[in-house]
Order: sequence, then structure tokens, then C-alpha cells
Amino acid sequence: MGYLIRTTHVLTTGRDCGLETPARIVYISLKFLVGMTKSGSTRSRSFLLPADRFETNDRQLMTATASEGDDRIIRESGIDARIALIVQPVLRGIGFRLVRVHLSGQNGLTLQIMAERDDGTMTVEDCEEVSRAVSPALDVDDPIEKAYHLEVSSPGIDRPLVRKSDFVTWTGHLVKMETSVVVADRKRFKGKIAEAGDNDVLIERDKAAYGEEPTVRVPYDAIADVRLILTDDLIRDALSKDNRARKEAKKRRGGPDDDVSDGTEPDAAEEHEQDI
Repeated sequence: MGYLIRTTHVLTTGRDCGLETPARIVYISLKFLVGMTKSGSTRSRSFLLPADRFETNDRQLMTATASEGDDRIIRESGIDARIALIVQPVLRGIGFRLVRVHLSGQNGLTLQIMAERDDGTMTVEDCEEVSRAVSPALDVDDPIEKAYHLEVSSPGIDRPLVRKSDFVTWTGHLVKMETSVVVADRKRFKGKIAEAGDNDVLIERDKAAYGEEPTVRVPYDAIADVRLILTDDLIRDALSKDNRARKEAKKRRGGPDDDVSDGTEPDAAEEHEQDI
């Protein structure tokens, strides 16, 4: 259960567009390719933005604020970190939070931005909203010198865990974890989240080797990457959490309370079980 918005970015200056004006103008052409498991649509949008819309001091303040407000325990480095600093305040301003940023060489250059609402939900409309919001900010700050594809997606069911709250939310589920340093003679672990503490997470090993303890405590600051493993239990739990979150969000907006149970949707659950 995941959604994806793909945007192709082509950046040209006002001079290249034949605009004769003393003001610095950036012409941004955005082509939205909305990818879903069912059907999609193709739309094109164009924007004219003043290149000095954000003054240097404003950008520095935005960057500092973004760094201080990042509650993720797993963060990016290099160019990915710079991009994260740009998009985080934009996401917070429209009610979303960043999960992960990754720039890869796939299909030329592809910038992947994974985001979600605070309640963990993310619809295809949300993906498009995020794409529309972050695109101008990225084009103004221009962290990527070449043309690139922007992909905005939901975390999905077998999602990465990047916050302490993620470990609390998904306690009891199976994960794959890599650490940046050796922990209990290993750097890779597979097991269930048994307990999420303030400073570390307790992992119940899936298959402990001879002589190994059945559980291991991994400090949060030692974790390099961790994501959920797709299981039947995870699918049912994820669908149930998603249903409850959507009902609560609809109540807050004053919408009608649909007769949706807190359990999983049978058709959706069956479809995912077939995929497995």
C-alpha cells in the first residue's frame, strides 16, 4: 500500500527563455506523472518565480531551523542531507514529515523523497501536494546541478524506521537492521522489536546462532538502516492502523463518519496476501 508521484524537472534561466528584464527570473517546467497501482494521469504545470525569492539570510535561518527540528535518528549525509534541509521546513509547513531523501543515478538522476503525515497516512493526493510544494523550493535553492526526476512516495508497509516513535509504533514486528558499528559481534540483525526504550531498542533475534543471546540491545545512535519485513501480521496491522488514522482524520475535518471497521479490509488483505 504505497503511492508515488514522479516529476521531471528542467531548469532554465530567464535569459534562456528569451526574457529581457533586469530582474532575475527562473522558469520551472514541471511534468507530473502520477503513478498508482490502478491508473494514473499526466499533467504539466509551469511556474515563473523570482530567483531571489528567498534571501540568503532566510535560507540560512530555514536550514538551521530544519536541522534543529529534525527528530529522526537516521539521517542523510552529503547531498542528500542538503536536500533534506531544504524540504523539511516545507513539509512541516503543509502538515507532513520527512521519512527519507535519496538521490540516485536511476534513469539519469532520480531524487526520491519519502514523506507522511504525522498520523502515518499518505494518499496519492498527499504525494502530489508534497511534490507541488517542494519543487519550487528545490528549484530556487538548486542543490542538484543537472536535470532530474523527482519521486515523492509514501513509506509503504515494509517501511524504513527513522524515528524512535517508529520503533514504538511497530513493536512486535519483524525488522532487518544494519548498524554503523559492531554490536554484539554483528552489524546485521533480523528479529522482532521486543522493546523500544529512550536510548536503545531490544531486538529478539529471529534465529540466534549457537552461543548467542536470544535478544540484543542496539543503541539508536548505532543504527545505520532498519526497515520492516513484510509479513501477514504486518499487513493486517498496517491496514488496521491506516483505517483508524483515516477515520480520526475525517472526524477532525468534520466529515461523515464512514462505517469502516478498525480491522483490516478483507479485499485489501487478500490482495496483499496473494502478492506475498
